[in-house]
Amino acid sequence: MFDAARLSEILHVHAGREGPLLPILHDVQAEFGHIPDAALDPIAGALRLSRAEVAGVVGFYHDFRAAPAGRHVIKLCRAEACQAMGGAGVQVRLEAALGQRLGETKNGVTLEAVYCLGLCANAPAAMVDDRLVGRLDGAAVDALVAEVSA
Repeated sequence: MFDAARLSEILHVHAGREGPLLPILHDVQAEFGHIPDAALDPIAGALRLSRAEVAGVVGFYHDFRAAPAGRHVIKLCRAEACQAMGGAGVQVRLEAALGQRLGETKNGVTLEAVYCLGLCANAPAAMVDDRLVGRLDGAAVDALVAEVSA
């Protein structure tokens, strides 16, 4: 839940620092689980930026969230190496098994696209709650779904 007093504390910690926007956004997301819409104006005001500039940074970086994530986050690699090794089929199977599409949060699971996890030699790959998983195939997808659905 958003707490304006806590946001003020975060802004105070970064007051006077050079280039504080990204560290502030990281701290806000760590505190609230996402970047609440209500935080954009106070951040912009504290940094003498427009709301659009702050929202633009939040929207540009894929790790910032405008809404809370599920209790499990699956980041599916969509980069070229993973696609060449069957990533599209993995995506179809994963979306069907979870009943959701990339970019959605449902039943406590957030499914996101990322564009390289650095696991190209073990493609197709994903990250499940900060744990890398490589060589995804049908059986691996089924096990992953069972894990996050439990």
